[in-house]
Amino acid sequence: MSVEEIPHTVEPHPITGVYNGKFGIWLFLASEVMLFGALFSTLVLLRVGAPSWPHGWELLNVPLATLNTFVLIASSVTMVMSWASLKLGNFGRFKLYLGLTVLLAFVFLVVKYFEYTHKFHLGIYPSTSTFYATYFTMTGLHGLHVVGGIVVNLYLLFPGSKLWHTAPEQFANRIECAGLYWHFVDLVWIFLFPILYLL
Repeated sequence: MSVEEIPHTVEPHPITGVYNGKFGIWLFLASEVMLFGALFSTLVLLRVGAPSWPHGWELLNVPLATLNTFVLIASSVTMVMSWASLKLGNFGRFKLYLGLTVLLAFVFLVVKYFEYTHKFHLGIYPSTSTFYATYFTMTGLHGLHVVGGIVVNLYLLFPGSKLWHTAPEQFANRIECAGLYWHFVDLVWIFLFPILYLL
């Protein structure tokens, strides 16, 4: 069976009501919700059980984290705009917006790098305390997801974009799936930011 004969890459599957790629990304995101849900639940149990749990604003850099929050929200907007540009048939505008999404993701990682290196310079590591073990684990795992999003989006921006010229609807669907993943990564940070930095 050739690639062109794979069914339901554009039209919805009659059982699920969505095309196969979208159904697959929702299943993947469900497993990601379970992963981060377990980490958030662990944090709640550790925090409730600790005799004295430090406040995040006393130990972490809230202004840098606030900046990163705005950076990720902006990247979600540019991700949507890249998909909308494809739906409007504007490939050049798509490349601009997806490029901005990747750039903003790199900005997020650079800010996080400065935050981490400052902690390491002060002699603060995951082994310093339970709070820092939780902080580095959760933000580190989130950072790996940001790296994964960068890799996927760079592929779709450069070699993967060739599909636009032969199957534009299928390519737009791939961007939509990448966008769903990226919105999930942003949403995890929207929860991480207040729980770790503000409470």
